[in-house]
Amino acid sequence: MIATLFLLAGLSGLAVPAHASIDAGQEALQDYARARLADSDGALAESVKSYRQALALDPNSLVLALRSYRQAIESGDRALALRAAHILDQEMALPPDGPLLLLADALQKRDLAKARVLTGRLTSERHFSFLAPIVESWISLSEGKYVPPALPQDSGMAALTRRYLAEHQALQHLALRDADGAMPFIEQALSLRTNMLPGLRMTAASGLADLGRKDAALALLNVPNKDVAALRTAIQSGRKPKLQVRTAAQGYARLLMQLADDLSGENSQNLALSIARIASFADPAADECRIEVARQLLATDHPQFALQEMAAVKPLSLFANMANDVRIAAVLGAGDQDRALDMAQAVAASPDANANDYARVAGLLSRRDDFTAAADAYQKAIDMFGEKAVPWSLYLLKGGALEQAGRWDEAKAELEKAAKIAPNEPIILNYLGYAQIERRQNIDAALALLEKANALKPDDPAITDSLGWAHYVNGDVKKAIPVLERAVLGAPDDATVNEHLGDAYWAAGRRFEARYSWEAAYIYADEQEQGRIAKKIRLGLRPDFAAP
Repeated sequence: MIATLFLLAGLSGLAVPAHASIDAGQEALQDYARARLADSDGALAESVKSYRQALALDPNSLVLALRSYRQAIESGDRALALRAAHILDQEMALPPDGPLLLLADALQKRDLAKARVLTGRLTSERHFSFLAPIVESWISLSEGKYVPPALPQDSGMAALTRRYLAEHQALQHLALRDADGAMPFIEQALSLRTNMLPGLRMTAASGLADLGRKDAALALLNVPNKDVAALRTAIQSGRKPKLQVRTAAQGYARLLMQLADDLSGENSQNLALSIARIASFADPAADECRIEVARQLLATDHPQFALQEMAAVKPLSLFANMANDVRIAAVLGAGDQDRALDMAQAVAASPDANANDYARVAGLLSRRDDFTAAADAYQKAIDMFGEKAVPWSLYLLKGGALEQAGRWDEAKAELEKAAKIAPNEPIILNYLGYAQIERRQNIDAALALLEKANALKPDDPAITDSLGWAHYVNGDVKKAIPVLERAVLGAPDDATVNEHLGDAYWAAGRRFEARYSWEAAYIYADEQEQGRIAKKIRLGLRPDFAAP
């Protein structure tokens, strides 16, 4: 009740037009309040419904328009997003990504003249001007007078444009039915942006197959991915899958999808979601865009909406397996670990199961603390490689599961296999060294592993803590303290790091600082650890209170 009163008190930005009745104004106010409360509670569907109703009653409110715009983008309500965007644009209050939405609408409606005006706006407003040359070239292709994209004069913008250039030149040549012209750009794009797999490979292969270049198409599909394998089988059998990018709207959608994927790795999840959603508005039939939207919804804690997106991807989609992976992640994100495990196990039991499927099952089993079963599943993933080289990460993961299961001797053997494959991988060296320090085994050898890991990754507070603790266990408290202090600076909210430093301070006779560090550790520790740390704060360090 109090929250509602404060919310209503802060709605001065909600304009009631002069011609509106008092009842309509009050109703808009109530809808807005419901929307804000639903928004704060994470109830996205209810929030969007209320914003839609409020904006219909009060179309002059910039406050409503802006919030409606954002919520409509998140939920996928294209009509509401456009209505809000036009209101904001008229008042020169459109957010920087708004012109991208207006451009998507123009391209989707094949209004190329309007699309050209909006593309010019991208250049003048500069937020996304690096996209303009590629969009202009897609528009020229749809107009029947293709002009290849040219890099901007601005060197900074040119560098950004170049990131996306080769792929779109490849797709544009395929759309022009010019396989020879497309091939060098396909190769360049794959060499520059390896993270685009399997999307570009599948799209390019489909285009090449349609042009009768079957061998070239199959050569692109020689990568370990189930959707890629299914497409390869289809092309081998003589079918020509319709995974094409031919129109300006389709090219624009793919461009935005790439941008969203890039932004998601830059801690810009909300913007990434917005751009992925606009991509799906530009090409509503593209399952790959839906999958990107679902991934971004997961990254922004909307697993139910991610599941809703995946419900539209049919079982016969060329991206069916990729969609199923996202479904499992969304079910897990929604908190249903049992269902996620059942789904993952069903996939692993299928005839086309691969190592990733077994590794996912193992990870889900580990979340349930069923470490023995997890280790068995990791071994099945390892077995999938046969005579091929096994990735070191699988040995590390299996070793970690065995260690958690209390089977240290077996775990050590697996960790040593990982270290043999990747002798300079800090995460392996740290795990293998610290696990032995914890058990007070092979102290000198473990210390050497940790020193090497620290030298390879000196800014990693977990590795720094491991090294400092190793010095402490080895009896060199003087050497341990500055290393542990450095670890705390890197991870001030880590219970283990603070507790280790406290133990070292106590051993050095620095009792006040020890208790200060233990108190910090207590704040961030779990309930079981808090019991041990509380005893140290009260009674000091004793052998039975020592950190593990």
